[in-house]
Amino acid sequence: IAIKEPDNYEARANLMWAGSLALNSMLSCGKRGDWVTHAIEHGISAIYDLTHGAGLAIITPNWMNYVLQNDNNEKFTALAKNIWNIHNIDDQTKLAKAGIVATKTFFKSMDMPTTLKEVSIDNKRIDDIAELAITAHGPTKTIGSFKKLNKEDIIKILENSL
Repeated sequence: IAIKEPDNYEARANLMWAGSLALNSMLSCGKRGDWVTHAIEHGISAIYDLTHGAGLAIITPNWMNYVLQNDNNEKFTALAKNIWNIHNIDDQTKLAKAGIVATKTFFKSMDMPTTLKEVSIDNKRIDDIAELAITAHGPTKTIGSFKKLNKEDIIKILENSL
């Protein structure tokens, strides 16, 4: 609504309220979350002039595809059903993948980039980005809770994002 009606105060106020709640940790109480996409994007925007939202639009669908596995697909199937209203697919993996496609399609509909090439980023500094992402939370060699990712995994996600 806010995109179609930029002067709609209620729509903009709801966006601001949602943004206020988004990262206050209250929403993640008792839930398993995964913020790897943010670590990867912070690595990108530390090197390149890219906004956080644009970087997340690029990385998120590729991260989702990379980490999707049988023991975590209920989160992705819930996304497909509850956010994108996809109910006509019985196979759970196919349903999860349809949700990922719908997420990427939504980003495109908002004129967000969905590849690194769209924002003039090539593969020259992928190793540096991966190193920044993997060390963002200390000396650990893996990050993530949906699937533990090492530097090589982050590199593959970035390569898939080209």
